[in-house]
Amino acid sequence: MDGAELEARFAVPGVLGFETTDSGLVRARVTAASAEATIYLHGAHVTHWMPSGKEPVLFLSERTELAAGRPIRGGVPVIFPWFGPRHDGRQGPQHGFARTAEWALEFAAVAGDEVHLLLTLGPSAESRALGYDHFRLAYRVIVGRTLTLELTVANTSNAMDAVLAFEEAMHAYYAVADVREATVSGLAGTAFLDKVDGMQEKVQAEAALAFTQRTDRVYRHTTATCAIDDIAGKRKIRIEKMGSHTTVVWNPWSELAATMADMEPDAWPRMLCVETANVGESAVTLVPGATHTMRATVSVEGGD
Repeated sequence: MDGAELEARFAVPGVLGFETTDSGLVRARVTAASAEATIYLHGAHVTHWMPSGKEPVLFLSERTELAAGRPIRGGVPVIFPWFGPRHDGRQGPQHGFARTAEWALEFAAVAGDEVHLLLTLGPSAESRALGYDHFRLAYRVIVGRTLTLELTVANTSNAMDAVLAFEEAMHAYYAVADVREATVSGLAGTAFLDKVDGMQEKVQAEAALAFTQRTDRVYRHTTATCAIDDIAGKRKIRIEKMGSHTTVVWNPWSELAATMADMEPDAWPRMLCVETANVGESAVTLVPGATHTMRATVSVEGGD
């Protein structure tokens, strides 16, 4: 459906509306009393969430290309069915195909001061060409004073031996006033792979992770809640999760940001990724008929 069709079917005046952008992408706009948000059907991508009385919680690059077939830099990309480069010996786009696919909106409604949306993705010509023919994704987005993101993956194959193995992530970009004055707590004593240091396995000794250089860490076997202490912004962003055993923390710093065509070279101090994920040895394997659900719930304290 295009924006006009979704507007006719799901719109709630003054709270939920739909439109088609000049580049042809369809998006939902939430303007509820509790929060504002923008969700694109392209990638099921939440690009904006701002609880009432707060500053925006998500970072979105001013240089990102909002166009069909292109990934969006910022917000919350949905990563499936692999994280980073494909690593099963076959070709495929970085971070899989879900973040650049066109999802379908199946349900939208207002419940109290929250707006609920359900987006789905099934096999397409692109996914089949990449070897993925028997899956279904359902992504539930609840916009309110908190932001809930829930991804359910189903193996729809009828063949008893056709397992579905995949990695997944909600690659959230959070807005901070200055990452050099921010910390992330909740990962003390957790083992991680340091992608900046040749995938060396290390253990975080600090009670809270501070940022002084490029950071790209894959924390293993952790279900912990994390909190971003945005000290310069005088607020704390809390990320609770369920069904996730990996947390990825990433900031490109100045040297990598300078090479990224879709992000301003001076934007890196204003963003920090804390990703709810299942990657590497925590990848998920589903037998036919089985499902798996991963959820992140984001809340904000301070910053009024």
